[in-house]
Parts: sequence; C-alpha cells; structure tokens
Amino acid sequence: MKKVALLRGVTPVGQNRIPKMTYLVEILTEAGLENVKTYIQSGNIVFETYLADNAICTLIHDTIKEKIGADLSVVLKEQPQLTTAIIENPFDESYDVSRVHLVFTNDQFSQDKLADLLETDFGDEILRAGSECLYLYLPREAKKKRLNTNYLEKQLHITATMRKLRSVSRLSQM
Repeated sequence: MKKVALLRGVTPVGQNRIPKMTYLVEILTEAGLENVKTYIQSGNIVFETYLADNAICTLIHDTIKEKIGADLSVVLKEQPQLTTAIIENPFDESYDVSRVHLVFTNDQFSQDKLADLLETDFGDEILRAGSECLYLYLPREAKKKRLNTNYLEKQLHITATMRKLRSVSRLSQM
C-alpha cells in the first residue's frame, strides 16, 4: 500500500534539519520501507509498506532520531486521502492558489472545538474544514497572521503539519 509520511517540524538549519533527502531515502529503505521517494526538503516521503500505521510512524520517527538526530512528528496519509483533500479544496480560482495551505493530522479532535474555530473571525485569513484536512487561506496582506499550525495544535489539542496545495497535489501523483 502506498503511503505518504509528512514530517512535522523539519527546519532548514538546526537540530531538526535533514541534511540530504537521499540519505533519508537510504535509511528508511534500510529500515524496511519499499520504493521510498522524497519530495522537496521539508520532509515529504512516499513509500510502500504493509506495516500498520502506528508501526510505520514509530519506525520513521525512531530511524530519523537515531540516524540523523532530528525529533520529528510523523503524520501519515494514504495517497487517496491526499487526492480527496485536493478535490475538496474549498478555495476556487478566485483565490491565489499559492496561498492555500492544507493542515493534516493523525489525531482525533473535538468537533465542537472545530465548530467554534470555524465561526471565529480571522480577518483576511480563512479556515475551512474538509473530510481529510483543514484548509487555510493565508493572503500575503493579512494583518495578524493568527492561523498557523501551532495555533491549530493548541486549540484542537493535536499534532499537525501544513503543506501548500501544490505540494499535496504533487505528493498525490507520486
């Protein structure tokens, strides 16, 4: 089964940096994942395995921590989930597609808390919910910049990671 791991917290420098994606492919292949591919430097991994989801998350987290030293959360999705997320994108062509972000999590969260957030006025920023992810529209000119992964994690008590629509589209096709 094709899976996509989205790493949370990859940084360009410092402790959570992944030096080379080719090395990441190498160590995850050695750890037992098959047909491992990466996309851009921010920690997107496409692979095949028959392991259970929690075993995959542990394997990827522990392998990266042991071999690279980065302590990164792993959000796991299947490619059809990414395709659904793209299809459900609530922002049409009247929005700047480069400012549409998708937020993914492995965690269950309170639908009541989400309903409260969906009712909140974030000014120029927009939050929407789909069946596979949350959608953020973050215009460049937004004054406050309240909507981000850290804010959503605190409000919903989840671990989440955000990707641009273009990246999710590419991952769904790999």
